[in-house]
Amino acid sequence: MRFSVCLRSLACAFSLFVSFHTAHSQTVPSFLKANPRWVDSVFNAMTPDQRISQLIMVAGFSNRSRGYEDSLMRLVQTYQVGGIVFFQGGPIRQARLINRLQTVTKVPMLVAIDGEWGLGMRLDSTVRFPYQMTMGAIQERDDLIYKMGAAVARQSRRLGIHINFAPVADVNNNPNNPVINFRSFGEDKEAVARKALAYMKGMQDNGLLTSLKHFPGHGDTGTDSHYDLPLISKNRQQLEGLELYPFRKLIDAGAAGVMIAHLNIPALDATPNLPSTLSRKVVSDLLKNELGFGGLVYSDAMNMKGVTKYYPSGIADRMGLEAGMDVLEYTLDIPRAIAEVKQAIADGRLSQADIDARCRKVLAAKAWAGLDRYKPVDLMNLVRDLNEPESELLNRLLTEEALTVLKNDKEESGEPLIPLLNLGTKKIASVSLDAAQETYFQKMLGNYTAVKHFNIAAATADTTLKRIRQELKDYDLLLVGVHLSNIRPAVQYGVTPKTVAMLKELCETGKAVVSVFGNPYALAKLEGLDQARGVIMAYQLTQFTEELAAQLIFGAIPAKGKLPVTVNERYKRNDGIATSSIGRLKYTIPEEVGVDSYFLTAKIDSLMQVALTQKATPGGVVQMAKDGKVIFRKAYGTHTYEGLTPTKEDDLFDLASVTKVSTSTLALMRLVDEGKFNLDATMADYLPDFKESNKANLIWRDVLTHQAGLKASIAFWTDTKNPDGTWKDKTFDEEKHGPYKIEITDNLFMHRRYRKTIFETIRDSPVSAKKDYVYSDLSFILYPKIVEKMTDQKFEDYLKQNVYEPLGATTLTFNPMRFYPLPRMVPTEYDSVFRKTLVWGRVHDEGAAMLGGVSGHAGLFGSSNDLMKLVQMYLQKGYYGGKQFISPQTVTEFTRYQFPEKGNRRGIGFDKPTYKYTGNAPRYASPQSFGHSGFTGTFIWVDPQYNTSYVFMSNRVYPSRTHTKLITLNIRTNVADVLYEAIRRGPSSNLAGILATP
Repeated sequence: MRFSVCLRSLACAFSLFVSFHTAHSQTVPSFLKANPRWVDSVFNAMTPDQRISQLIMVAGFSNRSRGYEDSLMRLVQTYQVGGIVFFQGGPIRQARLINRLQTVTKVPMLVAIDGEWGLGMRLDSTVRFPYQMTMGAIQERDDLIYKMGAAVARQSRRLGIHINFAPVADVNNNPNNPVINFRSFGEDKEAVARKALAYMKGMQDNGLLTSLKHFPGHGDTGTDSHYDLPLISKNRQQLEGLELYPFRKLIDAGAAGVMIAHLNIPALDATPNLPSTLSRKVVSDLLKNELGFGGLVYSDAMNMKGVTKYYPSGIADRMGLEAGMDVLEYTLDIPRAIAEVKQAIADGRLSQADIDARCRKVLAAKAWAGLDRYKPVDLMNLVRDLNEPESELLNRLLTEEALTVLKNDKEESGEPLIPLLNLGTKKIASVSLDAAQETYFQKMLGNYTAVKHFNIAAATADTTLKRIRQELKDYDLLLVGVHLSNIRPAVQYGVTPKTVAMLKELCETGKAVVSVFGNPYALAKLEGLDQARGVIMAYQLTQFTEELAAQLIFGAIPAKGKLPVTVNERYKRNDGIATSSIGRLKYTIPEEVGVDSYFLTAKIDSLMQVALTQKATPGGVVQMAKDGKVIFRKAYGTHTYEGLTPTKEDDLFDLASVTKVSTSTLALMRLVDEGKFNLDATMADYLPDFKESNKANLIWRDVLTHQAGLKASIAFWTDTKNPDGTWKDKTFDEEKHGPYKIEITDNLFMHRRYRKTIFETIRDSPVSAKKDYVYSDLSFILYPKIVEKMTDQKFEDYLKQNVYEPLGATTLTFNPMRFYPLPRMVPTEYDSVFRKTLVWGRVHDEGAAMLGGVSGHAGLFGSSNDLMKLVQMYLQKGYYGGKQFISPQTVTEFTRYQFPEKGNRRGIGFDKPTYKYTGNAPRYASPQSFGHSGFTGTFIWVDPQYNTSYVFMSNRVYPSRTHTKLITLNIRTNVADVLYEAIRRGPSSNLAGILATP
């Protein structure tokens, strides 16, 4: 008995291979070898009708009524079909429906989907990867396409899907192709074969059956087979030279499945109006015998006009099996199809052996897919599992590799315009066409510098257009986004006459850099691009293409892509200009640097929730970067405990003592580079008024490391009060008049000469004989005077013109109410003693307020993002955005321990970790790290060892500086430590695979 079972199993296995004859080497699809015992057992228990039913795949929708689902259940139960292909719906609904359907089948069904760009092609709440045309532009990273295939496989299997009808192996050499077009990798047969192979292998290697389509090639037709039967008039030699090339390559590599297209190809079968799906010469003679394909042969959907126009349902299904197909997709009339097949067997047009061999092949595929040990789809965390951060990372990386620069004019300096350099010299506007509201493109542009945004949609009034035209005249550069919401040739790729006219007008200004978010064939319909200064093809309209195109313009990422198709004489296949990255921040997700976003976000959210509930601060912003990439940026809480204004990522905060390393220290570093400032000179060398003072011989290196004996601070304002509480003469007045010009609040003005008193008070203050470490504000009040004397510029002007504006850090400013609305600024303390008002939009520090809001120790305001640009410049040894702001040697000198032998933890201006943890720095910070904290609740930290930068913004002094929980709880440094922990954890196995480069 055991011997006979073995013989029967061997015979069954042999029957799966008997027809796989080929004259060239071919890898046999691996699924054919799966669990022959199970295949044998299940097959032997089937009736002849059930074996026919295994070759039928019905259509399914998970976005329809319960009545529809019940009727589908009855259909599956009655006919015991072999599979179902889903077209529309959502993951939870589909999973539940799959589980229901599988309960009424004796043999679990194969579940399929058309997921050419992932599950998102058919299902909501799932991942949409780039179109194949987009990936056709990728040059060196086809490994990413393989990894995308692996991700599609993981997600499909998680949802109970076993087959993906992908990849498209058609070579699209017809720009007017209405059905393939952007679904193809392009017009180069070798590139199509190479990229389709990567996608196929990625899926198959990770447990998902695939189906190449649309055999023998649907790329050169002007007819959509969904609505008619296309005619392919090429001769056999032409077909061999182009259309069949990718299919041969992938079949030889072990393709699991091939889908037959509904095409009429006289060179292959001269029968009039015969679709290739019903042609034995195409399916059996060419595909199976000549090309040696032994996997599953699927029909294209049998409800399409390409087949039903001439052959009714049932008859067409029977003819398809007669032609040699294994699986009929989307059979409309199942009972008639089964009856027709049975009659064909009776008539001798089909043999039972043919049906049996194909049934066994389907069963082998089921065993390979795991249906020999079927388990229902687990609904727990399904949507989260289907939207893994690794997939977003893949989306970003694929998009980045594809972006293609097609034009890049030179600047007067001879440098290419893209990436943009010298931001401080350009006034920039963005114009998004066919977009009524601010776009992802515009929001990302705004991360790099000040950009004024304009939006023009179909409904934009002529009066508005007139105003926009007038305003745009004031700008030096126009960053134009063409947002095409349709990618199909039948609707002109979404290009409207209004878009064409407006784009042409913008290009004629000679100031436009145009990014096209749409089908590359749309380039032929966009007039005026030859007059643009730069042209970027992004291939489709997604958040990723918009954001990354903006990042490319500013040099955060390079351009590497090339056109995969020829559009016209101007734009040809393989056109593409490489650009460079220039050290600006890239905005991405934690996974790109090997960090788990779930871990990072959950831990930081938890700590910030503690801060909010403990009233350590009303709100705050956390921003982190690693390897030059911003991986975390999030706002928490509200502006005040009583208010309803939520904190936003781009809110402006009073930086308090972070001002020291953002203004004074910064300026001194540049002056050291210029040979104008010597750290080992004395105070008297640069402050003539101090030559007769007790500070004349103090060395600047000692002063900047807080070990020169200076007092910690002086409360200047307390000396302006009389014993009765009134103001002393020539100090303050409640009205602005005469010499009382320095505005402290709306109702308090300081005498202009009192500034001199402040400097004299510092000059005459005592100096301790003990040169112990004592943190002092006093010297930082003096540095603006030194900088102004050495540069012949006002302190603020010097910083803005030489650093902030070229960095694109345009919100870094003193006295921000001059430039920004009050609601964008976060209030600090209610000052009940000196100013007797809520300090909001003005500097919190009293001394800086008395200096007109401009000082070297406090007074700077800014957003977390702009502050991070400065911080990142320090991390990059003085380099950012293509410009060396400070020499690497000077950055190194200022950020190293100066006097470790004395137990002094300071660098020059910068704070550094203590030798024994005290909370001033992150617990896991390296000795190379440096930063500074601010009294109002701000904090920055840079760690070269881990290549990280960190900015923390808060207003912990609201409503009173007596609120110290932010400090006692170590919120700022504990949040920083989460990043260190996340880095130490390392990437997951899936993520590590994505990050690995070939």
